[in-house]
Amino acid sequence: MNRPLSQQDPAAPAEQAGGFDWWGGAAPAERPAPRPAPAQVYREVQQSEAFRRIRRSHRGFVLPMSVLFLGWYVAYLVAATTAPALMRRQVAGPLNLAWLLGLLQFASTFVITWLYGRNARAKRDRAALGLRWDTQDQLR
Repeated sequence: MNRPLSQQDPAAPAEQAGGFDWWGGAAPAERPAPRPAPAQVYREVQQSEAFRRIRRSHRGFVLPMSVLFLGWYVAYLVAATTAPALMRRQVAGPLNLAWLLGLLQFASTFVITWLYGRNARAKRDRAALGLRWDTQDQLR
């Protein structure tokens, strides 16, 4: 007997409910176990050794590079304010030392960005992608 879904017994086998369970595709007794809560899955991933290795590798590159760049930038500012005669020294034509070091700030930013991308591809991207797929499998 085919009754509207609102009147069907949810505990009835799929055959009695019209042959198909509209919500799960399988009879209630054959449904898989409920999925874990996303927050719990992400907490487990965050506590895993694989995630810690990825984070350690990320920090191992980012922190030293940040300190190096900020040190270089502060040295440029200190030299510009405390040694203006040195910074006015001509290097080539109208280009003085201040301009040259200022342009090298841009160049060093691009080099650090390139190094970061290279480091991420070589050391973290594959591991992070694997961890991402494992996490998504747990959430399905």
